[in-house]
Formats: sequence, structure tokens, C-alpha cells
Amino acid sequence: MLDFRHETFLVLCSCSSFTKAAELLHITQPAVSQHIKYLEEFYGCKLFDTANRKIRLTRQGELLREFSMTVFSDSKHFKENIRSVQTDTMQFTFGATLSIGEYVMPEILSHLLTNYPQMKIHMSVANTQVLLEQLNSGELDFIVVEGLLDKSEYDSTLFSLEKFIPVCSSKSEFAKKEVGFQEITSSRLILRERGSGTREIFENILQKNNYSLHAFEKMIEIGNMAAIKKMVSNGLGITFLFEVAGKREIEEGSLSVINIPGFCEQREFNFVLLKNSFFRERYMQVYELLKQTFNEMQNNL
Repeated sequence: MLDFRHETFLVLCSCSSFTKAAELLHITQPAVSQHIKYLEEFYGCKLFDTANRKIRLTRQGELLREFSMTVFSDSKHFKENIRSVQTDTMQFTFGATLSIGEYVMPEILSHLLTNYPQMKIHMSVANTQVLLEQLNSGELDFIVVEGLLDKSEYDSTLFSLEKFIPVCSSKSEFAKKEVGFQEITSSRLILRERGSGTREIFENILQKNNYSLHAFEKMIEIGNMAAIKKMVSNGLGITFLFEVAGKREIEEGSLSVINIPGFCEQREFNFVLLKNSFFRERYMQVYELLKQTFNEMQNNL
């Protein structure tokens, strides 16, 4: 178990200011400095580089940050997990990005709760950036995300590969013919907010094709996928989304896939947890349950 000085260290890592860290921890600034000095003496190395009045983690500091986040996260969950081990029940708190949380997980969790009614599950739905922050702070056991992340900083396992597609209203001129990428830039682009996995993936695809968001004449941001799909189906623009998120509307005929020759994109849904977690084996048991249920659902389609 790490002591209170490691908590000071993590807060300073997150805000990069001794003054701000003191405010957040409700202690004095000299106390923050003393805590960091103690840790540097204890570990025998510098944890922060404070040259030019900027606070940057050293390589040793980065290693301690990674280790401390994992330990504090495990500590937060230990009480609940040890209870579930004793009672032979399973409980977990996890996060999912919007496409996964709204269009993949509900059916998976419904199947699991039918087969294992003793399970206790809490799912948060947010964008990739928010979920990573919640994972780092110990609020979540694991996350399932569609967005890009630095896999070297986390324990990541592939959950599935999903098609990423352009869609328009079934009444749009784009629904009836092959369309070049340049042609669709004249249409209004409706996309998710910054920080969302779908937005990040789309921008990455644009860059790969030597485009940027500025190529589109008109663009609006909407933080809700259901609203985006409704606006697109009403002919107000086009969007790019995971096929699983638009599957029902495509089958019903309100949305149509835009046929762009050569456009074939797949992206990963990843199961992510903190490195070296004490509960890794337990979380991977949950992964296997989720994955098995998902595969069974796909086979029954």
C-alpha cells in the first residue's frame, strides 16, 4: 500500500503545478515540496525536472506514476472485489465509448444478466479521453474503447474488428451511385465532438487520404450518435460511423452506405486496463465472458 506522499505525487503529475496541487490537496505548497523531496530521497532519483520553471516528469517519474496509478486503482477496488470472491459473485465497474456502450454492450449485458443474475454491473458511457482519465484515477476497473490510445501505457486486448463506413440519407444523390472522396466534401459533415473515438478515427482516416476537416465546406459537431443519425437520415448531411452503430437504420432503409471506391476501413474495439493490475486475472475472466457472449451473438445473426 502506498502512502499519502504518493497521492501528492500523482496530483502533481496531473496538474503540473505545486500551487495547484496544494490547493487540490488542501495542504501548503511547502508540504507538497516536502512530500516530493521525501520520495526522491526514498527512491534515490529525481522524479521531476523543474528547469525553466516548467514541471516535467523524468523517466523515473514516469515509471513511478504508472506504478502508483495501478496500486491506487487496485486499492480502491479491493474491498468490493474481495467481497465478491468470498460470495462467489462477480461485480465490476467499467466504461465504454458511445458506439460500444449504446450499440454493442446492452445486448451483451442482457445475455450475461440472464445467465448470471447474481452479477452486479455498472457501465459508464463517455468518450475515449474521459474514460482513460477515469481508468487512471481508479474510478473504473477496465474500459472498452473504439478510440486511439497509446497501447504501451496500458494493458490492451483486442475485443473485435469493426467496419467504419460513410453514410447518407437513403434519399441522397450519394446513395444511388459511386462517389469519389472529393465529391462528398461539398456536403455538410456531421460528426462527434473532440475527444470521441469516432472523431479521432475519422480525422486519422482523412489524414491518411491527404485530407483534413477543412476540406468540408460545412461542418457541425453533435455529441449524440442518435441525433447524428437522425439528422443524416433527414438529409441534412453525411457522417462516418461504425457499421454496428448504423446497422438498424441501414437495414430499415433510412440510412444508406456511401459507395466510395477503394474505401475499406476497419478499426479495433479494445479491452483496456491498467498495467500490472493485481486484479488482471479477474478482469480477463470478465473479458472472456464478454467476448464469448459477443461471438455467440454474431454467430446467431
